[in-house]
Amino acid sequence: MEQLHWVRHRCRQLLTGDSGRGWYSASEGPRSKSSLDPHRLSGKRRTVFSLHGSHQQEYENISKSYKGNAIRTTKYTLLSFIPMNLFQQFHRVANLYFLFLALLNWVPVVEAFQKEITMIPLLVVLTVIAIKDALEDYRRYIFDKKVNNNIVQVYSGKHKAYVDQCWKDVRVGDFVRLSCNEIIPADILLLYSSDPHGVCYIETANLDGETNLKQRQVVSDLPLQGAEFTPESFHSRIECENPNNDLSRFRGYMEHSSGVRVGLHNNNLLLRSCTIRNTETVVGIVVYAGHDTKAMMNNSGPRYKRSHLEKRLNVDVLWCVLLLILMCLTAAIGHGLWLKQLKDPIFAVDGETSPALAAFYVFWTMIIVLQVLIPISLYVSIEIVKLGQIYFIHNDLALYNEQTDSRIQCRALNITEDLGQIQYLFSDKTGTLTENKMVFRRCSIYGIDYPHVDNARRLEVYEAEQNEAAGRSVTLKSACSGKSLSCRSLSCNRSSVSLHTLTPESDDEVDALSHHMQTRNSAFCSRMAKEVIPDPELVRKLKWLVSPVLPLADGAASTSSSLELTYITDFFLALAICNSVIVSSPSQPQHMVPEARTPLTSLEDIKLLFQRLSFSPLAALSTLTPPQTKSSPRSFTSRLFARGKMGSFTFSTTPTTTTDTVQEPNLEVSGPKPRIDLSESSTEDGGGTASSQVEDRQTDDDLKDKMPNVGGARQDVEDVNTELNAKNAEDDDLVYEAESPDEAALVHAARAYRCTLRGRSAESLLVDLPGIGSLAVQLLHILPFDSNRKRMSVVVRHPLTGQVVVYTKGADSVIMDLAEKPQGSKFTQEINRHITEQTQKHLDSYAREGLRTLCIAKKVVEEEEYKVWLKKQLLAESSIENREELLQDSAQRLETNLTLLGTTGIVDRLQEEVPETIEALQRAGIKVWVLTGDKQETAINISCACKLLRPRDQLLTANCLTKEACAALLEELRVEVECADNSSKAAAAGGGGGETTSDTGFILVIDGRTLEWALQEELKSDFLELSRRCKAVICCRSTPLQKSQVVQLIRDQLGVMTLAVGDGANDVSMIQVADVGVGISGQEGMQAVMSSDFAVSRFKHLKKLLLVHGHWCCSRLANMILYFIYKNVMYVNLLFWYQFFCGFSGSVMTNSWVLILFNLIFTAVSPLLYGVLDQNVAADTLLDLPELYQAGHASKVYVPSTFWLTILDAFYQSLVCFFLPYFVYAGSDAAELSFGSSINASALLIILLHQVIESHTLTWLHVMVLVGSGMSYVGFVLLFSVCCVTCSPPTNPLGVETLQMSQPLFYLVCVLTTVMALLPRLLFRVVSGSVCPSAVQKAAQRDKTDPEKYQRRMQWWNVSHSTASRLPVCVDTSSLECPTGPVLS
Repeated sequence: MEQLHWVRHRCRQLLTGDSGRGWYSASEGPRSKSSLDPHRLSGKRRTVFSLHGSHQQEYENISKSYKGNAIRTTKYTLLSFIPMNLFQQFHRVANLYFLFLALLNWVPVVEAFQKEITMIPLLVVLTVIAIKDALEDYRRYIFDKKVNNNIVQVYSGKHKAYVDQCWKDVRVGDFVRLSCNEIIPADILLLYSSDPHGVCYIETANLDGETNLKQRQVVSDLPLQGAEFTPESFHSRIECENPNNDLSRFRGYMEHSSGVRVGLHNNNLLLRSCTIRNTETVVGIVVYAGHDTKAMMNNSGPRYKRSHLEKRLNVDVLWCVLLLILMCLTAAIGHGLWLKQLKDPIFAVDGETSPALAAFYVFWTMIIVLQVLIPISLYVSIEIVKLGQIYFIHNDLALYNEQTDSRIQCRALNITEDLGQIQYLFSDKTGTLTENKMVFRRCSIYGIDYPHVDNARRLEVYEAEQNEAAGRSVTLKSACSGKSLSCRSLSCNRSSVSLHTLTPESDDEVDALSHHMQTRNSAFCSRMAKEVIPDPELVRKLKWLVSPVLPLADGAASTSSSLELTYITDFFLALAICNSVIVSSPSQPQHMVPEARTPLTSLEDIKLLFQRLSFSPLAALSTLTPPQTKSSPRSFTSRLFARGKMGSFTFSTTPTTTTDTVQEPNLEVSGPKPRIDLSESSTEDGGGTASSQVEDRQTDDDLKDKMPNVGGARQDVEDVNTELNAKNAEDDDLVYEAESPDEAALVHAARAYRCTLRGRSAESLLVDLPGIGSLAVQLLHILPFDSNRKRMSVVVRHPLTGQVVVYTKGADSVIMDLAEKPQGSKFTQEINRHITEQTQKHLDSYAREGLRTLCIAKKVVEEEEYKVWLKKQLLAESSIENREELLQDSAQRLETNLTLLGTTGIVDRLQEEVPETIEALQRAGIKVWVLTGDKQETAINISCACKLLRPRDQLLTANCLTKEACAALLEELRVEVECADNSSKAAAAGGGGGETTSDTGFILVIDGRTLEWALQEELKSDFLELSRRCKAVICCRSTPLQKSQVVQLIRDQLGVMTLAVGDGANDVSMIQVADVGVGISGQEGMQAVMSSDFAVSRFKHLKKLLLVHGHWCCSRLANMILYFIYKNVMYVNLLFWYQFFCGFSGSVMTNSWVLILFNLIFTAVSPLLYGVLDQNVAADTLLDLPELYQAGHASKVYVPSTFWLTILDAFYQSLVCFFLPYFVYAGSDAAELSFGSSINASALLIILLHQVIESHTLTWLHVMVLVGSGMSYVGFVLLFSVCCVTCSPPTNPLGVETLQMSQPLFYLVCVLTTVMALLPRLLFRVVSGSVCPSAVQKAAQRDKTDPEKYQRRMQWWNVSHSTASRLPVCVDTSSLECPTGPVLS
């Protein structure tokens, strides 16, 4: 009960006091320690005391366990580098395996080589990786040092002032003072702001990539922000949750010395790495420092995934292990049998060891000898090759966006080959397929559609200009890489140079930056979005509203007309204030609301305005004949808008003393029908296509006659243009910073109708209303948008009526359900019903046009109802546990029985080349699904526009109200699709209909409610079977969770490779679930990018990323792995065949140095070049023939049959390479080292030339590496033969190689062996390429023999290099490649 009394007391105090919404003050008496606390924190929590307050003892006891602010992203120190790096490297099974072999070689009974030699491969691999890790760690150390030594002002109790300290010296409990443009060094609780309303603005671009400003609020119940904050006066205790990585949540409370506790939330916290903007000074206390900050806890670094190719490689490595064991067992058994049958040996043999034990020893000796069969260097080589591939992808100019100065980001370093194996692509719509640059297109108010024909023409002209500009080469690097607000680095008295902040250092730079920034737009404020042309019909109605003197009238027509005008004014007022837009200008960083602001019009005029709502001004308009009303809207607007300033219009508000009136014609009205007729006539578009001077003059004269002619009320076109230009000159300085592009579009639309948002503070808004002037609107509450409610609301006190009004905007599916049911008089019910029906028709029409729709609604709240709601809202705001859920419930309680005002249609254009990209992906065998939260009609329209849905495709729609209906429909559709597939297969088998079936398909469109049932366990199989047979699937009204569930279902159940692409936070779960996640760095921040494996700036980049780089990476790695396995098996078999001639004793016919270095150095570089630069098909051909993508899948290149054919070929070549020299040298006096010399040389030639046969690209770089590999071998063995006497005991290689290389027989053996070994491989390639070539081979051949394409290449090359040299480049050789050649792409 004590808790209940306390809550009641606090709410009463808040309701009656004027200290501000949500502020707390001390209670009337001390609270009992045993009383229940409504702000209880569950689980572990953190307590923070001020370093300089009265809690010194508590601070000393608690702060010891808190981390300092110094960060260290390095893995190692000087002392820990060697042990830690070795520990991490030996987590790899391959390294442990070779460590085991090196230690095994130290056992005398199984020793195969010198003990030191067997350590060389492992040491080389460990050293190379250690050097790479050390360089990476050193770069991190330099970065950490720079960050930790940044300077910030921290309060010093000793000096009683703020002093400069390094970031690394900041501690939890310190008071930090920051100025404009400074980066926040730690997570700080905001206690003071120089803003009089306790507001601070931050930019989170360093944290999440969003350049729009975020608003933060000083903790409630602190003194007003008039004087400077004094840290000595702070004696409160802070309890908050333990450090976590949730950027959007912060829970806790602050307990004052009086015992009162104030809730803390995310709006009170300044996060590390963010930047202070538009605020002179802020002071806060550090609650999280260093690695406890949310920014550092979200810094997870690059993503690591295991590719499917590596998983298949692991299986093949196991086969190699099995082969190794089999060969060692063969040698062990052979040695045991050989010893058992050996009689009177002529050489020393250990006769004391039994044959079985000797065979056991030989087994382990052979493990050491044949260790190369397990490729230790393959895994390291794969990492190096992938780094090389990522380098070329990262530097591909075709994947560079010049407008945003952004290139592709490769965040996952080890799944490049998966880009070439994608089978399903899941895409978001808004911001991924479309620009996410919202532009107001049209609207519907009071059930009347306003098509904004001239606005549509403007968009067409703008798009044509954009397409024309896209064809020109323009460098926009510096213009788009800056921050979003023009005045941020110029509007504060103090700025500092700190990390990630670019500030000018000279006056010239300041002037240049100022000029440059003034010409820029803020976030989501393009010229296309700002210049909205109003609809003439709406202009006409609003001009009647603000006419100085109008007659009063009674009747139904009067009621309907005045109600419509009320709807119109409320509609545009809602567009202007129902948002979180921040207003600024180049001369003023932030437009605030003055403490006292009188309207530009007197209160008497405002009262007169309300009286005007009781007549029927629109009835006068009805006296205009239809041809006069609709003949030429264009001519009307051409007089209404100034040339080049077509963003808005202006009203006449000239006061007069004349009392002339306009006679209103009589109209018979029986309900809303006359309004219906008028609205339908106004929606016709045909009248705006042609005009003449006669019609223009006639229309203008008629309007002048029909409108009031009182004093200065009547204006001609010149007066309108003059006032318009003056007003626009002032308005053009306004800069709107919105959190989403549709918010900005709606604010600009309201501004076009002179309902202009001019300033914002924490408690009020400054709005210009047409005919009235500037008014301060008291802002009571903001109920922000969330994905569950799908709407946003503001609670304000109406500036004219004083009523509490809720303005709501949101998805039509939600707002239409929340609209009030028809009630009241029959007339009112008919009007409400008519508005709802017409608005729904307009919504469907907008969706069919591909427009994004938002519904606008309002609700007038009675004072008693508001007080009751406010109590629960305040309790939810101050709650610690379940705060988000309580706030959501509170918002839903208020957002009921809404009055539907109208809807907006916003254009979101397709990105360039989206249709071509989707068409290419589908031709490549990739199924494209669209998962969106938009309306079904909008999604279908966009799918048609991007060629996902073609005219010949059959549309299957699944919209069900119950689970049973969903099950029946899925079964019915599945049967229908199966029957169609069977009939098409039968027709194709019969020789007919093949062309038709190849071009048609089924497209499934399913809404969110049906999808929820389809993903349940009972219906999952039916949905999966149906969707698998469809050409594409479009999921509408889907939630982020449903998106991820769909991707996971397809990935797991069908076992296919999936790719998900999106641009917003609602796509993160889908991106993370997919095998490959791609983020679009668009208009919605960087959440999707930070969760992705690859990040691109445009959807069209997927075409080259997948079809070219994906194909190349997959083909290169698959062939390189096969080549590695081949060369290892081939060389190891040479040692194995020798065992048949040495009693399976584990002896080798070459010195151990050559044996170890053969795979480690002599044949190690050429496969790396092969894996990075090889191109089986040119990039142009891959783009022209997307079908090659499917043919180049690793599932078709790197298959078990290919693996075993490679093994058999390696066995054959090893047989030729061993036995041909054997038969040549049989009976001669050549020793085993001489015999091994010719075998090693032949093997090297065979392995290098084998790669030449398999390579599709041969450049000077390839030739240099191949020649270098051969020369390194020759140089080493010659030097070894000349200098080494005891380097390889018990053998003596002195003079062996020099003698062999001086004999012609050596070269004859090498040439003959190489030809015999490679001839079958060469013949197989020639015959297969001639008789039954693959699609890739056909394309490569066509690319080489197509003279027209070659001519186009040369012409393109000439043009691209004409700037460097004025002489045309004319080359006659066909070996020259264009810049998309093997090395530079």
